[in-house]
Amino acid sequence: MLRGRDKLKKIEPLVNIFILITKMLPMIIRKQLFFFSRGITGNLGLLIRYILLKTIAKSCGNNVACHTNVYFFNPENISIGNNVSIHPMCYIDASGGIEIGSDVSIAHGNTIMSATHAYENVYIPIADQGIVLKKVVIKDNVWLGAKATIVCGVTIHSGSIVGANSVITKDTLPNSIVGGVPAKVIKYRGGEPL
Repeated sequence: MLRGRDKLKKIEPLVNIFILITKMLPMIIRKQLFFFSRGITGNLGLLIRYILLKTIAKSCGNNVACHTNVYFFNPENISIGNNVSIHPMCYIDASGGIEIGSDVSIAHGNTIMSATHAYENVYIPIADQGIVLKKVVIKDNVWLGAKATIVCGVTIHSGSIVGANSVITKDTLPNSIVGGVPAKVIKYRGGEPL
Protein backbone atom coordinates (compact mmCIF):
# COMPACT_ATOMS: atom_id res chain seq x y z
CA MET A 1 0.00 0.00 0.00
CA LEU A 2 1.34 3.42 -0.98
CA ARG A 3 1.46 6.05 1.73
CA GLY A 4 0.76 9.68 0.88
CA ARG A 5 4.45 10.49 0.90
CA ASP A 6 5.11 7.77 -1.70
CA LYS A 7 2.42 9.19 -3.99
CA LEU A 8 3.92 12.66 -3.70
CA LYS A 9 7.37 11.34 -4.58
CA LYS A 10 6.05 10.26 -7.99
CA ILE A 11 5.09 13.81 -8.96
CA GLU A 12 7.90 15.63 -7.12
CA PRO A 13 9.43 17.25 -10.27
CA LEU A 14 6.04 18.78 -11.17
CA VAL A 15 5.48 19.93 -7.59
CA ASN A 16 8.90 21.63 -7.59
CA ILE A 17 7.92 23.60 -10.73
CA PHE A 18 4.71 24.78 -9.00
CA ILE A 19 6.74 25.78 -5.94
CA LEU A 20 9.07 27.91 -8.08
CA ILE A 21 6.13 29.59 -9.83
CA THR A 22 4.31 30.20 -6.53
CA LYS A 23 7.42 31.82 -5.00
CA MET A 24 7.08 34.57 -7.62
CA LEU A 25 3.85 35.76 -5.99
CA PRO A 26 4.11 38.38 -3.24
CA MET A 27 4.08 36.90 0.27
CA ILE A 28 0.76 38.57 1.11
CA ILE A 29 -0.89 36.81 -1.85
CA ARG A 30 0.62 33.44 -0.90
CA LYS A 31 -0.64 33.83 2.67
CA GLN A 32 -4.13 34.73 1.42
CA LEU A 33 -4.15 31.70 -0.90
CA PHE A 34 -3.02 29.52 2.02
CA PHE A 35 -5.83 30.91 4.16
CA PHE A 36 -8.47 30.31 1.48
CA SER A 37 -7.15 26.82 0.69
CA ARG A 38 -7.92 25.69 4.25
CA GLY A 39 -11.25 24.12 3.30
CA ILE A 40 -10.19 22.36 0.09
CA THR A 41 -10.56 18.62 0.69
CA GLY A 42 -8.81 15.57 -0.70
CA ASN A 43 -5.41 15.18 -2.32
CA LEU A 44 -5.80 18.43 -4.24
CA GLY A 45 -6.18 20.39 -0.99
CA LEU A 46 -3.19 18.63 0.56
CA LEU A 47 -1.08 19.42 -2.51
CA ILE A 48 -2.10 23.09 -2.68
CA ARG A 49 -1.38 23.65 1.02
CA TYR A 50 1.95 21.81 0.74
CA ILE A 51 3.08 23.99 -2.19
CA LEU A 52 2.00 27.17 -0.42
CA LEU A 53 3.55 26.16 2.91
CA LYS A 54 6.86 25.43 1.12
CA THR A 55 6.85 29.05 -0.09
CA ILE A 56 5.63 30.72 3.13
CA ALA A 57 7.25 28.91 6.08
CA LYS A 58 10.71 29.79 7.32
CA SER A 59 11.56 26.26 6.20
CA CYS A 60 9.41 23.32 5.19
CA GLY A 61 10.69 19.81 4.55
CA ASN A 62 9.36 17.16 2.21
CA ASN A 63 6.14 15.19 2.67
CA VAL A 64 4.33 17.67 4.87
CA ALA A 65 0.58 16.99 5.01
CA CYS A 66 -1.53 19.91 6.22
CA HIS A 67 -5.10 18.62 6.31
CA THR A 68 -8.30 20.65 6.05
CA ASN A 69 -9.29 23.39 8.47
CA VAL A 70 -5.90 23.90 10.10
CA TYR A 71 -5.72 27.49 11.37
CA PHE A 72 -2.21 28.96 11.01
CA PHE A 73 -1.26 32.38 12.31
CA ASN A 74 2.06 33.84 11.21
CA PRO A 75 3.07 30.73 9.22
CA GLU A 76 6.18 32.59 8.07
CA ASN A 77 7.60 32.01 11.59
CA ILE A 78 7.39 28.21 11.45
CA SER A 79 10.04 25.64 10.53
CA ILE A 80 8.85 22.12 9.66
CA GLY A 81 10.94 19.01 9.03
CA ASN A 82 10.21 16.02 6.78
CA ASN A 83 7.30 13.58 7.05
CA VAL A 84 5.03 15.74 9.19
CA SER A 85 1.25 15.42 9.33
CA ILE A 86 -1.01 18.11 10.76
CA HIS A 87 -4.58 16.88 11.02
CA PRO A 88 -7.86 18.86 10.85
CA MET A 89 -8.96 21.53 13.28
CA CYS A 90 -5.53 22.40 14.67
CA TYR A 91 -4.82 25.97 15.78
CA ILE A 92 -1.17 26.93 15.35
CA ASP A 93 0.00 30.40 16.37
CA ALA A 94 3.62 30.88 15.31
CA SER A 95 3.88 34.53 16.43
CA GLY A 96 6.82 33.68 18.71
CA GLY A 97 8.26 30.99 16.41
CA ILE A 98 7.62 27.27 16.15
CA GLU A 99 10.08 24.56 15.17
CA ILE A 100 8.66 21.15 14.26
CA GLY A 101 11.15 18.35 13.60
CA SER A 102 10.82 15.39 11.27
CA ASP A 103 8.47 12.40 11.60
CA VAL A 104 5.97 14.32 13.72
CA SER A 105 2.27 13.43 13.88
CA ILE A 106 -0.06 16.17 15.10
CA ALA A 107 -3.54 14.70 15.62
CA HIS A 108 -6.77 16.63 15.10
CA GLY A 109 -7.75 19.49 17.35
CA ASN A 110 -4.29 20.39 18.69
CA THR A 111 -3.47 23.92 19.83
CA ILE A 112 0.13 25.11 19.65
CA MET A 113 0.73 28.60 21.04
CA SER A 114 3.97 30.60 20.88
CA ALA A 115 2.40 33.70 22.43
CA THR A 116 0.57 34.49 25.64
CA HIS A 117 -0.77 37.54 27.46
CA ALA A 118 1.41 39.50 29.86
CA TYR A 119 -0.47 39.71 33.16
CA GLU A 120 2.00 40.64 35.93
CA ASN A 121 0.70 44.16 36.70
CA VAL A 122 -2.53 43.87 38.71
CA TYR A 123 -3.30 47.58 38.16
CA ILE A 124 -3.48 47.33 34.37
CA PRO A 125 -6.14 45.27 32.56
CA ILE A 126 -4.62 42.08 31.16
CA ALA A 127 -5.79 43.02 27.66
CA ASP A 128 -3.66 46.20 27.87
CA GLN A 129 -0.41 44.54 28.99
CA GLY A 130 0.65 43.22 25.61
CA ILE A 131 1.81 39.75 24.70
CA VAL A 132 4.84 37.63 25.46
CA LEU A 133 6.43 35.63 22.63
CA LYS A 134 8.25 32.36 23.36
CA LYS A 135 9.29 29.76 20.80
CA VAL A 136 7.82 26.25 20.86
CA VAL A 137 10.08 23.39 19.79
CA ILE A 138 8.72 19.98 18.83
CA LYS A 139 11.65 17.67 18.14
CA ASP A 140 11.79 14.58 15.87
CA ASN A 141 9.58 11.49 16.18
CA VAL A 142 6.83 13.05 18.29
CA TRP A 143 3.13 12.17 18.39
CA LEU A 144 0.72 14.78 19.72
CA GLY A 145 -2.57 13.08 20.59
CA ALA A 146 -5.94 14.59 19.73
CA LYS A 147 -6.85 17.93 21.28
CA ALA A 148 -3.57 18.45 23.12
CA THR A 149 -2.54 22.00 23.99
CA ILE A 150 1.11 23.11 23.86
CA VAL A 151 1.75 26.46 25.57
CA CYS A 152 4.47 28.92 24.61
CA GLY A 153 8.09 28.33 25.55
CA VAL A 154 7.79 24.52 25.72
CA THR A 155 10.05 21.91 24.13
CA ILE A 156 8.62 18.48 23.31
CA HIS A 157 11.70 16.25 23.17
CA SER A 158 12.37 13.50 20.62
CA GLY A 159 10.36 10.31 20.90
CA SER A 160 7.71 11.86 23.14
CA ILE A 161 4.02 11.01 23.02
CA VAL A 162 1.50 13.54 24.30
CA GLY A 163 -1.81 12.01 25.40
CA ALA A 164 -5.15 13.23 24.09
CA ASN A 165 -6.61 16.31 25.82
CA SER A 166 -3.34 17.03 27.63
CA VAL A 167 -2.00 20.49 28.41
CA ILE A 168 1.77 20.74 28.11
CA THR A 169 3.08 23.51 30.37
CA LYS A 170 6.73 22.41 30.66
CA ASP A 171 9.34 20.56 28.62
CA THR A 172 9.00 16.81 28.17
CA LEU A 173 11.84 14.33 28.56
CA PRO A 174 12.98 12.28 25.55
CA ASN A 175 10.88 9.15 24.90
CA SER A 176 8.37 10.09 27.57
CA ILE A 177 4.63 9.50 27.42
CA VAL A 178 2.87 12.39 29.11
CA GLY A 179 -0.79 13.13 29.81
CA GLY A 180 -3.16 15.14 31.94
CA VAL A 181 -3.86 18.75 32.84
CA PRO A 182 -1.17 19.84 33.42
CA ALA A 183 0.64 16.94 31.76
CA LYS A 184 2.82 14.64 33.83
CA VAL A 185 4.98 11.67 32.88
CA ILE A 186 2.92 8.47 32.66
CA LYS A 187 5.80 6.23 31.58
CA TYR A 188 8.75 6.04 29.22
CA ARG A 189 8.95 4.32 25.85
CA GLY A 190 11.47 1.48 26.06
CA GLY A 191 12.05 1.80 29.81
CA GLU A 192 13.54 4.63 31.83
CA PRO A 193 14.88 7.86 30.26
CA LEU A 194 18.45 7.89 28.98
